[in-house]
Amino acid sequence: MKKPSTTPRGKSAGKAPRKSREEINQEARDRKRDKKHRGNAPGSRASGASESTGSGKRTQQNDPRIGSKKPVSLGVTDVPVKKQPKPKSEKPMLSPQEELDSLETDERLDALLERLEEGETLSAEEQSWVNAKLDRIDELMQQLGLSYDDDEEEEEEEREDMMRLLKGGQ
Repeated sequence: MKKPSTTPRGKSAGKAPRKSREEINQEARDRKRDKKHRGNAPGSRASGASESTGSGKRTQQNDPRIGSKKPVSLGVTDVPVKKQPKPKSEKPMLSPQEELDSLETDERLDALLERLEEGETLSAEEQSWVNAKLDRIDELMQQLGLSYDDDEEEEEEEREDMMRLLKGGQ
């Protein structure tokens, strides 16, 4: 069973009076102010946070910044700066005939030329690439002393026309 309480019901001696709205707001402001001032002091990373450790045997302070510690001369020096040699291209030098064969079997070039024949317009980058490859093919064919297949066909047609004229003239 419950024990009857000795204090009257209307008044309770253990309860504090209710706080007003102003007191509650003031306490909240105080808590916020206390929270705001937490954390490290400004610049503590650069000035050395290890001072708070309290070690008395500090011979040299370590620099927290990372990177090379090698000094760099800022003035004009007598010794020229050594340039690193350019890495050689991984592709071996091809003979003109091999290069011409590789350009003739190039799938990207064939696809772009087909698009041009169909009447599509290429982007400026694609067009310049195609022009560069066609120019290179022309150079290689001149080096090798070759002529276009179209020229040969035209020459054959002219020969046939001459033969017809000669036969028809008799």
